[in-house]
Amino acid sequence: MDTDKSTDKDLGTKGAEHTVKGKARQVAGTVQKKVGQVTGDKSMEAKGKAREVGGKAQSKAGKVERKVDTKLKEDV
Repeated sequence: MDTDKSTDKDLGTKGAEHTVKGKARQVAGTVQKKVGQVTGDKSMEAKGKAREVGGKAQSKAGKVERKVDTKLKEDV
């Protein structure tokens, strides 16, 4: 079987990377939202909430991606 090394390297790494980046984005959004609340800046608060939700989605997508990668490794 001809295996592509770049594909092998990609399996499992991108999902973890997206999970970590998503968590970081989620935390940054939470902080931004709280700063907006404390300062009374509704725009900053809304942007923080959007960033937080985006981070949650990215993290969940990373977890799904890792599960798919794990399943693909098992099937190979």
